[in-house]
Amino acid sequence: MDSKAELLQGTLDLLILKTLALGPLHGWGVSKRIRQLSSEVLQIGQGSLYPALYRLEDRGWIEAEWGVSPEGRKAKFYRLTADGRRQLNSETESWRVFSLAVNHILRAT
Repeated sequence: MDSKAELLQGTLDLLILKTLALGPLHGWGVSKRIRQLSSEVLQIGQGSLYPALYRLEDRGWIEAEWGVSPEGRKAKFYRLTADGRRQLNSETESWRVFSLAVNHILRAT
């Protein structure tokens, strides 16, 4: 997959929720973790990441508070809420169904 491949709508939200399920992070940390967990395939630009973080916060799926990054900089740290965990579970199941359907189509002869 091309490292600049665009994510399907909603996929970025799912990736952020999953990343924050592993522990609170600041925005740059979320982007870095997604890149690492995808073996450097997925790279999320700030222009996509921060609007998604604001959107997820507005929906109550994540919450944020100011803290200090490991680099000693003031940063906004995001964490998953209980509603966010329920949304993650729901979106994960939807993704599995979607992925299975696409696989069925790709294997058709």
